[in-house]
Amino acid sequence: MTSMPPHPEATPAAKPGTTPTLVLIGHGMVGQRFLEELADRGVTGRARVVVLCEEPRPAYDRVQLTSYFAGRSPDDLSLVDPDFMARHGIELHLGDPATAVDRTARTVTARSGLTVRYDALVLATGSYPFVPPVPGKDSAGCFVYRTIEDLLAIEEYAENARTGVVVGGGLLGLEAAGALKGLGLRTHIVEFAPRLMALQVDEGGGRALRRTVEEMGLEVHTGVGGKEIVADGAGAVTGMGLSDDSTIETDLVVFSAGVRPRDQLARDCGLPVGDRGGIVVDERCRTTDPAVYAIGECALAADGRVYGLVAPGYDMARTAAGTIADALGAGSGPADGFTGADLSTKLKLLGVDVASFGDAHGATDGCLDVVYSDARSGVYKKLVIGAAGELLGGVLVGDAEAYGMLRPLTGSVPPVSPEQLVLPAGAEGGAAALGPSALPDSAVLCNCHNVTKGTVRAAVTEHSCGTLPEVKKCTKAGTGCGSCVKSLTAVMNDELAASGATIDTGLCGCFPHTRAELYEIVRTLRLTTFAELLDSHGRPEARNGDGCEICKPTVGSIIASLAPSVGADGYVLDGEQAALQDTNDHFLANLQRNGSYSIVPRIPGGEITPEKLIVIGEVARDFGLYTKITGGQRIDLFGARVDQLPQVWARLVDAGFESGHAYGKALRTVKSCVGQTWCRYGVQDSVRMAIDLELRYRGLRSPHKLKSAVSGCARECAEARGKDFGVIATSNGWNLYVGGNGGADPRHADLLAQDLSDAELIRLIDRFLMFYIRTADRLERTSAWLERIEGGLDHVRDVVVHDSLGLCDELEALMAAHVTHYRDEWAETLADPERLARFVSFVNAPDAPDPSVRFVPERDQVKPDLTLLAGPTLPVRTLEGTSV
Repeated sequence: MTSMPPHPEATPAAKPGTTPTLVLIGHGMVGQRFLEELADRGVTGRARVVVLCEEPRPAYDRVQLTSYFAGRSPDDLSLVDPDFMARHGIELHLGDPATAVDRTARTVTARSGLTVRYDALVLATGSYPFVPPVPGKDSAGCFVYRTIEDLLAIEEYAENARTGVVVGGGLLGLEAAGALKGLGLRTHIVEFAPRLMALQVDEGGGRALRRTVEEMGLEVHTGVGGKEIVADGAGAVTGMGLSDDSTIETDLVVFSAGVRPRDQLARDCGLPVGDRGGIVVDERCRTTDPAVYAIGECALAADGRVYGLVAPGYDMARTAAGTIADALGAGSGPADGFTGADLSTKLKLLGVDVASFGDAHGATDGCLDVVYSDARSGVYKKLVIGAAGELLGGVLVGDAEAYGMLRPLTGSVPPVSPEQLVLPAGAEGGAAALGPSALPDSAVLCNCHNVTKGTVRAAVTEHSCGTLPEVKKCTKAGTGCGSCVKSLTAVMNDELAASGATIDTGLCGCFPHTRAELYEIVRTLRLTTFAELLDSHGRPEARNGDGCEICKPTVGSIIASLAPSVGADGYVLDGEQAALQDTNDHFLANLQRNGSYSIVPRIPGGEITPEKLIVIGEVARDFGLYTKITGGQRIDLFGARVDQLPQVWARLVDAGFESGHAYGKALRTVKSCVGQTWCRYGVQDSVRMAIDLELRYRGLRSPHKLKSAVSGCARECAEARGKDFGVIATSNGWNLYVGGNGGADPRHADLLAQDLSDAELIRLIDRFLMFYIRTADRLERTSAWLERIEGGLDHVRDVVVHDSLGLCDELEALMAAHVTHYRDEWAETLADPERLARFVSFVNAPDAPDPSVRFVPERDQVKPDLTLLAGPTLPVRTLEGTSV
């Protein structure tokens, strides 16, 4: 490593009477944090600040980059308030990176030819993706995974791909693999190390992580590297050769094999860099030139490390800003130096919680490991304990709930035994409930922004912060990776309670009660209308009002789910109920982007006769509808005008179909494999069970949509463990799993009970669903509910299996009432002329179709004819770093 000589002087100030100029090269997360630190210290009011940014957009949240594939737009990911630059007089040059630094003249030249003289220069150029030097790496279909532009390019190319390979099984590699899987590609992960996330987890954690990742359908290759990229005659990827001489056929390759510091500007202007890269800086983040600083991933810190996490980068930004502010007379004394950082991290990768902190690999002399491992549920926990009983570090895979409490305890002796900290709830001697009260005020709750428990408490007691957004704004805690939010909330609520303040847990501004409390009020008092509930139990200022967009659909769902028991009309579009419904429920169909609607008839268990298939085909043909097989083993019919909905329903109902409730917060589907009837591996009749379950729970309104599946054997072809309630056949009966979901934040379901008979299985599902509907929050999936509810899975098991609360008879009666009173909403609508009257495009011209609903042909079907907004052509960065 290159050593730092002592600095003879601090950052020189501008000549008297002139305004000093600060130039920031790079505008990523760390660069933006540096600007915020400057603004907080008043530097932007004393100096000209110029930012040269290579990318075409301001700083965005690279930690949450993969959430783009879950529907977040680039604007959603932005870290810059719209008026931040203007408010502080900062000159931001997008798409204009620095190309040269002249330290003698103290100037920076940008690609556009712009030259700026500086009094202080800060390099925040970050890092670039490392691409292994394998033959064929420049083939069409090879990408890196670093910027939004990279994601846009991958998304476009993946439209014509079926298989993808991710090179690298680290943090970003698993994120990339999840993105490819979400794009519908069969995905392989190739990792040269012997396990996934080798830097963060140990061998046991790696095994647990790999098992869970493979259960999600991803194929993992560890201990091998890429040998070559195979391309066709046109130069497009067709495969990847591995170091063990095997080959993976693939259409797309994403390199995510680590990063390297972007230090070329420093090299070119003669600043020292480390042997393995990184601009050498001291504890004040100064280079050997006292006017030049380096922060973030491009810097080689005073302890000889390059830090690739955002939290250390933020600490460097704080140090550099404080040092510069002090030199300009805007500081309040010397800034804290940066001599190293905590590398603790907690992430949810592919829906799996993974965390490591402190001495995770047990490198300290004389340390001992305390390990809990449950291969069946994919949970692995290891705590590293020192000779004096102090907690040194740990690894958590599959269940990282305790991370927010364990990490701040690092370096101290925990108040309970280590065994109690790793054993699951319900285990003998386990499940020690440690709350924030166990932590000292000096404990760091937010590692990204180095915010202590004492600072959060002060935000409540001294700055009158009473909500989580207010605490975040005051302290910046929780605005980084977000892993500390639960601990922040607990500390805030404890302080509010200690001060005598009332914590408002109400559903919205109209009701002071939670959804679960409103459910009990409706059930107990047998209320049948929203108006009754609002006038008797709403906030005083909301009574005799109309409610809001939060409480109306929530209460509408509660009344619908309890309708048979409280004497309400279960039809959701009668009377007052119609005004409570969400957009899709208003017309019992799903609204699409061009104003047309989609229709999804129920196909229980995915089983359908040829005659019914023909009917769907004829209906689609006659009404010009686009047809698509759904992931839930149904057929979706797109493109119906609102006035056509009853006509389509009539044809389908006459053929024996009914509503599939794709529009409502209700049961969607119960998927199935063919089971023992056809499959040589099947051990139970999964199709029959799926049909029975779907017909039993159809139309059941709930806080969120419900999905289910039944697999006929342990090979799990129906993907039951990715459902709200899933059933897997065994030779002795059925195993019931609960709390799973796919989507943007996937979660594997947990085993609730095993080897059940048909009757036992249905009874437990009845109880589980009604207990969920009774206690869940608004729009809360079973997965989130299971993680939030006190006691988690063990409490739910006690209630629905062992009847610990004595509720099971009541839960079963509620479900029996639903089954008995079920009515098909399509058929009910068709039988009533008054109900049919609402299905028109224009109330004042009921016979006129909506002329804006138009279609154009595509692949022998139709698609919406939409007016697209033109935008700029975005540059796509190649592996060499140039733009095309």
